[in-house]
Amino acid sequence: MYGLLPSWFVPGVADWVMHRRTRIEDTSGTKESLIHALMMTEVGVPIALTLLCEVNPLLLSVQLGATACHEATALWDVRTAVDSDRDVKPVEQHIHSFLESLPFAALASLMCLHPDQVRSLLRGGAGDPAAWRLVPRRRPLPAKYLAGIALAVGTFVALPYGEELVRCVRQGRRRRKQRRAETKARRYERALAG
Repeated sequence: MYGLLPSWFVPGVADWVMHRRTRIEDTSGTKESLIHALMMTEVGVPIALTLLCEVNPLLLSVQLGATACHEATALWDVRTAVDSDRDVKPVEQHIHSFLESLPFAALASLMCLHPDQVRSLLRGGAGDPAAWRLVPRRRPLPAKYLAGIALAVGTFVALPYGEELVRCVRQGRRRRKQRRAETKARRYERALAG
C-alpha cells in the first residue's frame, strides 16, 4: 500500500520527462502516446480492483492477464518508439525496465499475501462460490488512503500523460494541415505550369 503502489509514480513521471525531452510529438506522436494510455489502463484496472475487492481467483486471473498484456504492450511501445526514430536513450530504457517489473512485483506480492487464493486458482476455484465474482472488500481500505491514491494518480499519471496526448494530437493536426497546404500549393503550381 505504501511502498509498491507509490513507487510507480516517480519512474512514470521520469518516463514522461524523457518523452518530452525527445519530442515524442514530432516522432512517434499520437500512436505511442495512445499506447502509453493503454499500458496505464492495463495497470490501473487491476490496481483499482485490488484496492476495492477481495483477492480471489478471479482477481488473480485479472492480475495475471493484465501483467501479460502490459508486457506485450511494453514491447510494442518500444518498437513504436524505435521505428519512429525517437531517440530512446539508455536511461529511458532503464526507466522502462523498472516500470515493466512493477506489475510482476505487485502480482508476486499479492500471491505471497494470499497463498490460499493461489491454491484456489490452481484448483479452478472448486468449492468456493465467490471464486469467480468480484467481491467488495470485507474491510475496505481507509477513504483517506483511497483519496490520496486517486489524487496521486491524477497528479502523477493522468495530468502528465494527458498533456502528452494533447501535445501529440495538436502536433499531428498541424502536420496534416501543413501537408494539405503543401499539396494544394503543388497542385496550384502544376496548374499554372500546365
